[in-house]
Amino acid sequence: MAMRYAVRAHNLSAQSENKIHDDAVARRFGFRGALVPGVEVYAYACHPAVERWGRDWLERGTADCRFLSPVHDEELVEVEAVEAAEGLALTVRRGETICATGHAALPPAAGAPSAAPETPPWRAPPAERPPASEASLAPGTVLGTAPLEVTPAAAAAYLAAVRETSPLYAEAGLVHPGMVLRLCNQALVQNVVLGPWIHTGSRVRNLAAARIGESLVARARVTANGERKGHRIVELVVQVVTGAGRPIALVEHAAIWRPRQLG
Repeated sequence: MAMRYAVRAHNLSAQSENKIHDDAVARRFGFRGALVPGVEVYAYACHPAVERWGRDWLERGTADCRFLSPVHDEELVEVEAVEAAEGLALTVRRGETICATGHAALPPAAGAPSAAPETPPWRAPPAERPPASEASLAPGTVLGTAPLEVTPAAAAAYLAAVRETSPLYAEAGLVHPGMVLRLCNQALVQNVVLGPWIHTGSRVRNLAAARIGESLVARARVTANGERKGHRIVELVVQVVTGAGRPIALVEHAAIWRPRQLG
């Protein structure tokens, strides 16, 4: 039986540097309006996994999500989760349009790693960011973010912004996984100057639940930067850790950093 979760989408990044989240710029790229960030679409898709497995999924669950069609501000979207392949097959729709697909699972506890392999080193963001390019995002480049202090107010504001209905986060003092994935975007934003850009997908392995009151940083390394269908696409491996170095998540993150319209 399918599990369904409906949520009214909200564009948290309307005022961000990435103008793909601005109505006028997004329309120039052929979209109906500003795009809701993929990290928030991921946040919606996580809801069934947390409903199914609770805190265990935040501690050691996995998820992948690919973004296929835009979600716009205030659109009603539905997340459908169906038992499949020892987990949940996820589909995010607006009306009949499929916006994202993915899969979530809970590996056996015995197989959960205590730490992520090949942890990228941390590097402070540069005082002056270079423009995004094949050189500044070359494979092997190390990227880092400034510490994000997850205060109770910030955590509560994010839950309200993504219209999260699960009581788990507030009751247990835990950080929403959407906030964790947002740091993967910041690994790009804080290190290079980007034009309009689009997050295309992520593969996430949770290593521990982040707690409200902790600080979080992203340690990232560029693994690929190439062309696909005229787009320039960058791929990162990102580890999100607490300020004390406790691993929270290991993420493979992909984004179009230069759409073909700007090529």
